[in-house]
Amino acid sequence: MANFDKNWTTDNKGFPLDDEEVRRYISVFPSETQLKHANKPFYAFIHFGMNTATGREWGTGGETCADFTIESVAAKQWVSAIKKSGATGIILTCKHHDGFCLWHTLYSDFCVAQSPFKEDIVKLVSDECHAQNMDFGVYLSPWDMHEETYGKPEYNDYFCNQLEELLTNYGEIFEVWFDGAKGSDAAEFDYDWGRYYNTVRTLQPNANIAICGPDIRWVGNESGRARKNEYSVVPASLRDAEKTMAKSQQNEKSAVKFVSSKDEDLGSRKVLKKNAYLAWYPAEVDVSIRRGWFYSKADDSTVKSANELFDIYMNSVGNNCYLLLNVPPTDKGVIHKKDARVLEALGKKILSIYQKPVLIEKVGALSEDKGYVDFKFDRERKIRYVIISEDISRSQRIEAFDLYAKTGENKFKKVYSGTVVGARKIMKITPKKCDGMRLVIRQSRSNPVIKSVGFYE
Repeated sequence: MANFDKNWTTDNKGFPLDDEEVRRYISVFPSETQLKHANKPFYAFIHFGMNTATGREWGTGGETCADFTIESVAAKQWVSAIKKSGATGIILTCKHHDGFCLWHTLYSDFCVAQSPFKEDIVKLVSDECHAQNMDFGVYLSPWDMHEETYGKPEYNDYFCNQLEELLTNYGEIFEVWFDGAKGSDAAEFDYDWGRYYNTVRTLQPNANIAICGPDIRWVGNESGRARKNEYSVVPASLRDAEKTMAKSQQNEKSAVKFVSSKDEDLGSRKVLKKNAYLAWYPAEVDVSIRRGWFYSKADDSTVKSANELFDIYMNSVGNNCYLLLNVPPTDKGVIHKKDARVLEALGKKILSIYQKPVLIEKVGALSEDKGYVDFKFDRERKIRYVIISEDISRSQRIEAFDLYAKTGENKFKKVYSGTVVGARKIMKITPKKCDGMRLVIRQSRSNPVIKSVGFYE
């Protein structure tokens, strides 16, 4: 017999429901830009540039513009193929570590304007994103193997000048992506992160700054794996975790090698209690559709299947994370047909979650006498997916819950046990005929505030 008496309103699994510490945790919530970003949790990375032409993952900085032998860029095909996956935006590697710039920069001759191709690739892609109603974002590598001022104070001027070009000439930017990658033999140099962030905030106030940035954190690996409990309220010190050379990629092999996750527990009460400063800092899962991040013909056999990518989607988007899926175009300037087929198949799988809605109900804040919520269907249904979303404008509160299928009079069968929820928890359950379901909140930080619960056949 299911025990519904033990819930957040009664024992809360032995944890305090509302004390000074709990109030501290739930006082942390997203900014307006973070809140808006949470509504579009799946987008794509495009690694394309000098490495595409030379067939490498990391360049050397010693390349010349003549080495960029790309003859065409099918930006419309790129955006169209990625859009079919269900992604809502694209982040382009405007400059990778080799320093070659994919736009007509005024601050370097090492750019596409001086190459045989000539055209501004950032403009081609951003224009096409805007034409197809896709968000556009930029990646600009702080480490630059080619620029002669690198390692000197004036490099920060150079970097900010280029950042300003990207943030003023290509329309609305939804995300700016920085990393802390720096070769082990690179010059000792402190990036002026505060100045970089201020440039973004001034020129693109609606953009979120990711990874080496204050708005979105790295999940800790590049395998597509999120934690079982992926919290958005975490120690504020994590905002600095990827900025140091010791904790970042230092060679070409580590750019594609599985990197073990950092601490598995980043946001439990035990962890938060030890940290005076907290931040709303949700995770982003970055993973490539192939073995490498830039295109290589040798990787054609490593393209992940639609099933593999769907599992990653469920484990990221379905687990309070953002998903950043890398899709590298070929040296012919197109997304490979194998990748394109998989992207389309992935999009169909994602759509299949939402195609047959049975009931989507707004819930709101639960009162102190409401330990569970009942949902009644119009008739007997076979539910396959259930999606719970907290109202994250009120922080992340749910720490444990159970879901029961209801058949007949007071007959309940547990179909799912979960922990944290956050922006969304997508649950795939074994289809079972039922005329309703019961959501029991077992543990919470203060009273749960549920934005919605959706049921799908």
